[in-house]
Formats: sequence, structure tokens, C-alpha cells
Amino acid sequence: MNKNFLLSLLAVLLLLAGCAKKTNIYSSDNTMSEFSPSYFDYNYLSAKARMVLEEENGKTTRGTLNLRAKKDSIIWFSISPGLGIEAARGVITRDEIKVKDRINGQDIDLTFDQFQNTYGLKLSLDLFQNVLFANVPNQVTYRDRLLRVGKTFELTQRRDGIIYESVIGAQHGKVTELKTSSRYHKGKLTASYPEFEDLEGQPYAYKILIKMLMEQESSKLQSTLVSLEVNKVELTDDSLTFPYNF
Repeated sequence: MNKNFLLSLLAVLLLLAGCAKKTNIYSSDNTMSEFSPSYFDYNYLSAKARMVLEEENGKTTRGTLNLRAKKDSIIWFSISPGLGIEAARGVITRDEIKVKDRINGQDIDLTFDQFQNTYGLKLSLDLFQNVLFANVPNQVTYRDRLLRVGKTFELTQRRDGIIYESVIGAQHGKVTELKTSSRYHKGKLTASYPEFEDLEGQPYAYKILIKMLMEQESSKLQSTLVSLEVNKVELTDDSLTFPYNF
């Protein structure tokens, strides 16, 4: 596993917008007359997903992603390519991103500012959570541009030099498409959520496709495409552990 693969693991985390197997597609007879986005509510969450990761050089990696999260606090993950072997483990907090490569010993240990300066992509725990659950990426204010287009809303937000363009479904208030771009860096993030499933009365995307463009030391852009389908997810009020050791 190389450094680019480690960066791709971060993309995988952004893909955990999944739910259990497709059983009950979320639908509503009521369409929002006014814009009222839906934010996924939970305390602790644990999930397991099948992932497929495609790198720009044509390499494809398949494996299992295990994830735990505490709302507004921490996201923990572990990735196994097969045979029960853990290839990587990481945590994302309000302050930093840490990834431990157990195969090659190539680790990531950066604050979000350091990550942006190194890879040209602005991330945060809040953004990870919002992309994770197809929430609007930032709190909506009077500064934002909002248009109603048929059965969707189109929202454009500008924060700290980053432009966030979201398409939100009028029937469930969730993001169905997201694009980010920067005035100062070349890094970009795009995500799409094709369908939503009912999870304890909340709309929840069980599949997602995401593409990340990140700057490299050579000034070239590294493209990573990840698709993921979650086959198990549990919400709980009981405390979970987030084991991580270097």
C-alpha cells in the first residue's frame, strides 16, 4: 500500500453514507414548500460496508470498511482487504486526521490546515459528518444562493475560499449531489447519492459514489474514485470505543 492509497482511505470514509441492505426506500408524499434541509440525528453509530476503490493508474482495491462514530466528536475506521487482515486504521477528530498503515508503515498525522496545505483539499470533522450522511455541507445563511428547480433545490455556499454546490431533494431534504472547489487550491470533491432508505424514520443514503482530486508533491492531481454499499448499520446511545494506537 502506498501513500496515494492511504489518501484514498480518507475518500472511503466520505463514502460511508450507507444504510442496511436495500429494503425500504424512503419516500414522502409531502414536498417541501419552503427549504428545510434534513440533518441525520444520532448519538453513536457503527457500520460495515463493502467498498471498491479505483485509482488513476487503473488499480482497483476491494475490501471491507468498519466504522464507528460519535456525533460531533470522532470518526474511527478500519479497512481489511480480505482474509481478516487489517490493512489500515484511522481516526478523525475536530483537530486532526490520523491514519496508520499496517502494511508499509506509511502514516498520516496532520491537522486539517496541514492537510489542506499539503494536498489542496479542505476537510473538517463537520464536513466529514455532513458528507457521510448527505447533509447540507454548511449551515444555511442569508449569504447563500438558493434556487428551486422542479423537485430539487440548488444551493451554493462560499466558506473560507471554498465553493460548495449542493442539489437537495425537495421530498426528503437530503443532498443528492455535491461539488466543492477552491479559489486557492486545485483539490476537489464530488459526491452523489442515488437513493435513500428509511432508517428509524430518517432518510439515509445506503450507496454513494465519490471522486476526490488531491494535489501531490509533483504538483500533479491524484484522482480517486470510490463506490461503497453499506450492509450493516446500527444506531445506539451506548458509548462505543475508538481504539487507535501507533
